[in-house]
Amino acid sequence: MALHPEIAAALAALPTPPPGPLDPVVMRAAEEAHLPPAGPEVFAVGDRTVAGVPVRVYVPSAAERHGTLVYLHGGAFFLGSVDTHDHVARSLAAATGLRVVSVGYRLAPEHPHPAGLDDCTAVVRWAAAQPDGDGRTLAVAGDSSGGTYAAAVAARARDVVTHQVLYYPSLDLDFDTDRWPSRRENAVGYGLETAGLKPFNAFFLDGGADPADPEVSPLRRADLAGLPPALVVTAAHDPLRDEGEAYGERLRAAGVPTVVSRYEGAGHGFVQHFSHLPEYARVFERTAAFLAGEGW
Repeated sequence: MALHPEIAAALAALPTPPPGPLDPVVMRAAEEAHLPPAGPEVFAVGDRTVAGVPVRVYVPSAAERHGTLVYLHGGAFFLGSVDTHDHVARSLAAATGLRVVSVGYRLAPEHPHPAGLDDCTAVVRWAAAQPDGDGRTLAVAGDSSGGTYAAAVAARARDVVTHQVLYYPSLDLDFDTDRWPSRRENAVGYGLETAGLKPFNAFFLDGGADPADPEVSPLRRADLAGLPPALVVTAAHDPLRDEGEAYGERLRAAGVPTVVSRYEGAGHGFVQHFSHLPEYARVFERTAAFLAGEGW
């Protein structure tokens, strides 16, 4: 299936990036100045600091107890915030009925690895200790580089994490090899381009993150047995498609209940940028069904 026509039109309208090296400060400012449309209304939303980490908490209803989903935004480890992904967190809270805790983890290059991952882990540990949880669900979810962190946190905190949800995750940060056909098939013209993977992730990798480390490249983890059940969402026109699907297959082979769901016509970032389209809004319903134990 070809790229969705509305996605193709949006990509064609993007301005040509300025020449020269990437500037994190300029890119963050541009992203914050063009936020996506607001997501659905939920019962309550509030900013706070937990375990020393800024978070935004979305409460779906007036119920006294809720299960919890800790959400980790994407952005190649140096972009993104609770603001740029506010609509995603709202949609997750509305669809799942879970309290969503969106994490404002520290970003590269100002904060080298493992600062961001440590922040995410600390918030999950905090969530596990809260007395108003439902005692059944403590999920971790993330998109793109947030999916990297979600997979790593699911391994670090497997004693408390009940589910992991990975939206088009980046799971193999070795960009000098040619092991994934999707990096060739989707190299140009679909938004995220293969040639951009290395420079975009350089702020993270140049700060000491080793692609051979399974907390940086979760596909490098030798033993996946005992990890939480997983939903792995991929996009047909994403250079990262194959590594996500390979991770799902490895989880299954290790005995982990896993659902791999590929979205046709979509490219990398569709949950953040194009989930207003009916074809892709269903990703939140699929996530809710997975977390409710349906369709494993």
